Amino acid sequence: MNKKTIVKSDIEIAMESKMKPILEIARELNIEENEFEPYGKYKGKISLNVLKKLQSKENGKLILVTAINPTKAGEGKSTVTVGLGDALKKRGKKSIIAMREPSLGPVMGVKGGATGGGYSQILPMDEINLHFTGDIHAITCANNALSAFIDNHIHQGNELGIDPEHIIWKRCLDLNDRALRQVTVGLGGPLNGTPRTDGFDITVASEIMAVLCLASDLDDLKKRIARMIVAYTFNGEPVSAGELGVEGALTLLLKDALKPNLVQTIEHTPALIHGGPFANIAHGCNSILATKTALKLGDYVVTEAGFGADLGAEKFLNIKMRYAGLTPSAVVIVATIRALKQNGGVEYADLKQENLEALKAGFVNLVKHCETISKFGLPAVVAVNRFMTDTDEELTILESLFREHGITFALTEVWEKGGLGGIDLADKVLAAIEGNENNFKHLYNLEDSLKYKIETIAREVYGADGVEFSDVAEAQLATFEKFGWGNLPVCMAKSQYSLSDDPKKLGRPTGFKIHIRQLKPSIGAGFIVCLTGNVMTMPGLPKRPAGLDMNVDADGNAVGLF
Repeated sequence: MNKKTIVKSDIEIAMESKMKPILEIARELNIEENEFEPYGKYKGKISLNVLKKLQSKENGKLILVTAINPTKAGEGKSTVTVGLGDALKKRGKKSIIAMREPSLGPVMGVKGGATGGGYSQILPMDEINLHFTGDIHAITCANNALSAFIDNHIHQGNELGIDPEHIIWKRCLDLNDRALRQVTVGLGGPLNGTPRTDGFDITVASEIMAVLCLASDLDDLKKRIARMIVAYTFNGEPVSAGELGVEGALTLLLKDALKPNLVQTIEHTPALIHGGPFANIAHGCNSILATKTALKLGDYVVTEAGFGADLGAEKFLNIKMRYAGLTPSAVVIVATIRALKQNGGVEYADLKQENLEALKAGFVNLVKHCETISKFGLPAVVAVNRFMTDTDEELTILESLFREHGITFALTEVWEKGGLGGIDLADKVLAAIEGNENNFKHLYNLEDSLKYKIETIAREVYGADGVEFSDVAEAQLATFEKFGWGNLPVCMAKSQYSLSDDPKKLGRPTGFKIHIRQLKPSIGAGFIVCLTGNVMTMPGLPKRPAGLDMNVDADGNAVGLF
């Protein structure tokens, strides 16, 4: 085979890259030695005191990276995020990247990791994609400790009158395991507790993950944990974790996990990787603490939100920015020719083939996402993440479509070229920040009813004609308003593949309604989850899991990790 056609895997590129000692990266950010805790040579945790010390310092500019509706393999949003951070650094800017931690479920399943790809990666990618600094394991432990406290409370007399058939708190595990979606606990006689039906969520869908990512400090974390609703009494009243008296113990388990993690890119740009809630179940953004810390340490912070603008970006702007009290400066919308072709009707298996008509037809999906970002009053730049299968004809057609619709775009080749492949994107993002008035606004007010908030998102973000609520959802709306939860934001749990709640309706569907089958109170996190379609909170493995290709060599090096 000709050497020019050999494409190295992400893990091969990562292993060949030379990292700086993480203490050196910390010193470059003016973090004192007593404010940083190394976890080995190339990763570590930043003290919460750094943010406190820099409270009076002006924030840097916050750039959100989102995307169009993706294909099954993803469109390289993390890769563009990393590449843009590196490109800004090459332009002489003090840039920092703030991203989510990968979940072992997708890593071992089908989606892959969350550290970028090619020459736009965050290192050490193998450690970040596996156990990292143990944050997700700590969340798993805290979540399951709460389950143990609930069952023990019932076993020891049930002073609060918890109805075992109305416990809404599930156990969790950070793996894809469909066999755990519904289980029975307490079997084996009275000494083993009260038998009841339970289930597992994937850890990144746990409310504790969402709570940790939205907490402003340890005290706020403890208060949020205390507010989490875990069950209902026989009289239908909600029971919180605080009523069980466990918030102190759970916060203790999470005290180190709350500290942001510092790592670096291949080009030594600092990166804060912290928190990882699912974007189609939870709010899909990294922690507020990591974002705020990055904004104090750098002049430009590049962050991302999961999946398309209809999911992660909407929640980033309506939920995370509201609780953080921050205003983003610009938004980057990642698009790929293959995803546009799929939204134009091409089957996934045929996306490598040139199809100009499908590209034109699928462009409407990108237009809708651009319109959504404009509704938030923010300037946007589209990053076309180039793949080797893209043809010159397709690129020519795409450029003409951008000009026809007046959309600012940049062709990025960060996978192949690192920061150099994102220079045009960086320049256009900087121009968008400097040349546009920032009129950021939320799409709804907290005082609006829950139903109005849901309908607003369905209409303005998804393009739906309306919303249909199941009888269960209608009853929950009334109950939640009665409990005083009506002034919270809503977090829509929806398929990432479509603007609708039907993953088969691609492009820009019209004449559809969003179906709300159930609501879930996430009072500690501070939002109401709205379950649409058939969104699973515990995914399953595919027919051929990615984990089957993973191994470790005799020297302990990861093999087959993407």
